[in-house]
Amino acid sequence: MDINEKKIEQQRVDEVVSKLADKIDDTQAEYDRAHDETKRVQQSYSSNTSVNYFEVDDRIETSAELQQQRGLVSRLTENESILETQLETYKQLKKSPYFGRIDITEPGDDDAEKLYIGTASFQDKSGEFLVYDWRAPISSIYYNGTLGDVEYETPMGMQKANLKKKRQFQINDGEIRNMFDTNETVGDELLQSALGNQNDEYMQNIVATIQHEQNDIIRDTKSDLLVVQGVAGSGKTSAILQRIAFLLYHSRDTLEADQIILFSPNRLFSHYISEVLPSLGERNMRQVTFAEFISNRLKGLRVQSLFERYEVDDTRSDAELKVRQEKEAGNFMDAITSYCDQLTPEQIEFSNIGFNGEAFFTKSEIRKVFASFPAALKTADKFTKTKNALIKQLRRRIDDETSADWVNDEIDEMSNERYHDLLEGKKLGDFQDESAERFYIARQIVTNRLQSVYDAIFNNNFVDPYLQYRDFISQYSAFTSATESEWAEQIKEFMNRIELHRIDLDDAAPLLYLRDYMCGGGQNNTMKYLFIDEMQDYSIAQLKYLKYAFPQTKWTLLGDSEQALFKEVETPKQLLDRLNSSFKTRHSRLISLLKSYRSTYPITTFAKSILPNGDDIEAFQRDGELPELVITDNLNESFDQLVKVVTKQQQEFGTVAILVKNVEEANQVYEKLHSHVDTTLLKDADRTLPKGVLVIPIYLAKGLEFDSVIAWDVSEKNYPNDNYTGTLYTIFTRAMHSLTMISVGKVTPIITQETLQTNQIKIDHTISYD
Repeated sequence: MDINEKKIEQQRVDEVVSKLADKIDDTQAEYDRAHDETKRVQQSYSSNTSVNYFEVDDRIETSAELQQQRGLVSRLTENESILETQLETYKQLKKSPYFGRIDITEPGDDDAEKLYIGTASFQDKSGEFLVYDWRAPISSIYYNGTLGDVEYETPMGMQKANLKKKRQFQINDGEIRNMFDTNETVGDELLQSALGNQNDEYMQNIVATIQHEQNDIIRDTKSDLLVVQGVAGSGKTSAILQRIAFLLYHSRDTLEADQIILFSPNRLFSHYISEVLPSLGERNMRQVTFAEFISNRLKGLRVQSLFERYEVDDTRSDAELKVRQEKEAGNFMDAITSYCDQLTPEQIEFSNIGFNGEAFFTKSEIRKVFASFPAALKTADKFTKTKNALIKQLRRRIDDETSADWVNDEIDEMSNERYHDLLEGKKLGDFQDESAERFYIARQIVTNRLQSVYDAIFNNNFVDPYLQYRDFISQYSAFTSATESEWAEQIKEFMNRIELHRIDLDDAAPLLYLRDYMCGGGQNNTMKYLFIDEMQDYSIAQLKYLKYAFPQTKWTLLGDSEQALFKEVETPKQLLDRLNSSFKTRHSRLISLLKSYRSTYPITTFAKSILPNGDDIEAFQRDGELPELVITDNLNESFDQLVKVVTKQQQEFGTVAILVKNVEEANQVYEKLHSHVDTTLLKDADRTLPKGVLVIPIYLAKGLEFDSVIAWDVSEKNYPNDNYTGTLYTIFTRAMHSLTMISVGKVTPIITQETLQTNQIKIDHTISYD
């Protein structure tokens, strides 16, 4: 690049940074004023609310002034929050105002317009755009366009332009570190620099390195079901987070961050990605693991987590696995729908609604109410009508109870403060006389006392979903490939676990669907977008339940079928076929990301070589050391070698992850290692990802990346067959810069002699490789 050209670009950076500094000062002053005003109003509100309202004449009078102040505080707080967000955005831009430039000409205009692309828009005082937001329609040219004629989509339709120049920058603290012109989406120089950095506690905002195929994912606004099948390290998670940021920008008038929900694989991953959206000036979407979501809906039950299931999978019998496979299929959920639609009053497992140890509504009374409605009504509609009828009866019981002696005694002994609380919301003159006021107070007392009965009706606690689910399984078992005795054993185990307030993961989604569909509840109609990461870990039954629970959402599913843990690898075509047969959407789309950027070329080349379709994966050309295999004769020698490798790796890398098969191995490795090296053992409950030496079961490392990875015990004993191919592939592809494998004895057959020779793997062994 011409030195004079760089000087001119640096002058522009200096001008933009100077204007950003002025904008920061102005915004800071505006923020300080807003903060002071909010504080003043809050203090005024606080002093006014301390007025004594317990005098008889004032006890039910509400203050209009207080209502106004409450609204004013809310508006001022919101304004302060907006200014705070703007201030943070300008401060981030000041460090690196932009990363790209495009020179374009519009049809009929020969003068090229220079547009600079950054993480947020910035205008000067005259309204001229000095920086365009990367999500703006015209910015798509930077990601999708090559020199020459281009098109870009706008709210007014497709627009044409001619791309004359595409320039890329690396700007740190207002200084241009690197700049170059390119015809590619993002030049290798920029990618090499970004990918060569060591890993951090949080995922980085890398909008500067978005590739063409990732940009298609980000800017898709038409698909009801978008499936992103991306190989390990292809940037699919980063693209999805940037897709969320784009959707919030694109639909900012109709879409809020809390109308988007992301299902994460684990809490560590949630923490890892938590800073990406804020760095782009957006609030984080709602984020939850599937286990957390299910547990919240099955209060009182301990739901088996995916990780707990991994731990016991090796001990499951073929019969158990066969029944589980049937429970996780779409047909099982369809059968629940048919079962619920055809339920008669006699088949429903009603329960008493109790109060103070006695039946307030008996199950026979409830069944009689349910049976009184037309048989042609849907079961859910009859449940709604039953609830309304029971609530009406409850209200009549409340009215009858207001004249009871215990209620009159409670009123007579009531303090002025308590009396005032029960009258909250009522105004002077709302009551015709003192007896009407007393009746109102009495009704409030009885209503509060019987709140648990109302809650039981509202929450459908008058039906036993566990017995109902058992009844369904008993009927369903006659129509499946598993034998009747195999299903009978599973039914027995299910009821035993319920007695212990536990439930297996494969029963959780079907049980919830049966309960919610039968009763007509459990749906959230406010959510507009649903994202699932690591979709290969979800069953069709679980996906069907989520589709029921969030009926108004557009879906984005991302994952890698090659990273399926502890089961056979499934091709993208097989995965898509299963999804298409279960979700009938008008606009579905599959985007495959086949280029891996995370790991060095030698690591990616080796990792993909163990896959049946590994040739489809393209490794990014980033140099690095060859992976190394250490073969030892026994466990003690393996631990000695582990200490040596860890000691060496931590001198070079900020994070060294020892990835193991399960919790038992994790505890074993940690106990041997932590006395020699400062080590952290990560567990399912952990929410943060520290630096240093980490011991992690592989299922907690899903979606994460580490500077150096040590794959512990890749032996034939530990990984005996192809069911573990996805597990090993996942372990290997967590490594960014260095990969070392340690085998206690003979190496797994998944890593063949040919694989080792072809990839020139360095082997350090004390026993011969057979």
